[in-house]
Amino acid sequence: MSELCGIFPALVTPTNQADEFQAKPYEQLLERVYRAGVHGVYVCGQTGEGLQLSLDARKAAAECAVRCSPPGAKVIVHVGASSTRDAVQLARHAGAAGAHYVSSLPPAGSYSFAEVKSYYQAIAAASAVPLLIYYFPSLSTAIRTTEQILELCAIPNIVGLKFTDSDFFMLWAIRKAGFVVLAGSDEMLASGLIAGANGGIGSTYNLMPDSFVQLHQHAMRGEWELARHVQHHINELIQVLLAYPIQPVVKQMLQWTGIDCGTCVLPRRELNSTEKADLRARALATELGQKLLASTAAGR
Repeated sequence: MSELCGIFPALVTPTNQADEFQAKPYEQLLERVYRAGVHGVYVCGQTGEGLQLSLDARKAAAECAVRCSPPGAKVIVHVGASSTRDAVQLARHAGAAGAHYVSSLPPAGSYSFAEVKSYYQAIAAASAVPLLIYYFPSLSTAIRTTEQILELCAIPNIVGLKFTDSDFFMLWAIRKAGFVVLAGSDEMLASGLIAGANGGIGSTYNLMPDSFVQLHQHAMRGEWELARHVQHHINELIQVLLAYPIQPVVKQMLQWTGIDCGTCVLPRRELNSTEKADLRARALATELGQKLLASTAAGR
């Protein structure tokens, strides 16, 4: 699966007040990230509020992403759900819509490893396209060890995983076993690539797609000092963004650039006026924040 590599923005999902999917801003966002050279997109993941949206909204987002992606780009659709039945339905739909891969968080809750494995087996068996599992130990504790990850990756039709953790020795071991690993910690992408990750999936890629593409290009050429330099500037802005919940922050920053993705699904709150002013001021104090905001009408 060497074809699955590169930079994959975990897209936010534009919605209206009724939490219905909005195609026009999604098309604008897709055009923006593809213009920057990303290799594909990750649809309706945690950043995209997939678990909070209706199945109809998620299906519409998947269809839009496929329709608006250029030839050669890889569309990965997150199909994780609170029930195996819904996850299977979304996986079947994604494949029929033309997605290249599906992905899923472990089911939320106090499930055992055996239950999580059964969940992934059901999705993998139902999906017409390969499945990426998701290792995120701060969110789900059912998957704890390298051995468990490799056991899941051995399930037919599972080709690898999104890896959101700082245990790069574990990442190295998974890559050594031959599975695809896409790093999920934006602020540590360079470290993940050094450890052997095929690429990355991230929230702040919505805002800085060109910088993450540049970082990946340096890494692929072995230009590690240049990659570290780009990561430094990325992290200066990420340090500002992480002062608030990432979904409303990314949506607010995109709105300032002219892409109105609406507000987040309740109960996720919006930023208040004081927070917005502070976010803008602090973002503009960084090099990449200036690049993103200074030339926009809202940023003048």
